[in-house]
Amino acid sequence: MRPILLVEDNKDDVLFIKRAMEKAGIVNPLHVASDGKEAIEYLEKIIADSSMAGHPLPALVLLDLQLPCVRGMDVLKWIREQAALRTLIVIIHSSSHLDIDIAEAYRLGANSFLVKAPASAELTRMMKLIKEYWLELNASASDEAGKSV
Repeated sequence: MRPILLVEDNKDDVLFIKRAMEKAGIVNPLHVASDGKEAIEYLEKIIADSSMAGHPLPALVLLDLQLPCVRGMDVLKWIREQAALRTLIVIIHSSSHLDIDIAEAYRLGANSFLVKAPASAELTRMMKLIKEYWLELNASASDEAGKSV
């Protein structure tokens, strides 16, 4: 089962997302990067591992925009510049609801843009929908190559 990469610097948000994922029945391992630089380093290691056996590509990335070291938009841009990551599902999960941020994220190749839910029940619903659509229904390029989700 492929991991989910959560790129989030707010420890409280990480805890809330973990709980919501558990309630939603998401069983994929979760790897948390607390800033953009750490996320890029994690993905670089995966790309460098030619066998990918020990570190499979994430099933998806939940990416905050306001991050220390490297901004979320720059992480997204970097991901889309990597041939091995071009089909990686990237979901922006941000407190921003500004049209300029949404448009920029889609321009840079985000698959989805979700505004952070203010309540626990809404966050759990969001994680259930992510599970149902992105982890269960959506056919990804790596599925086509015979890798397990």
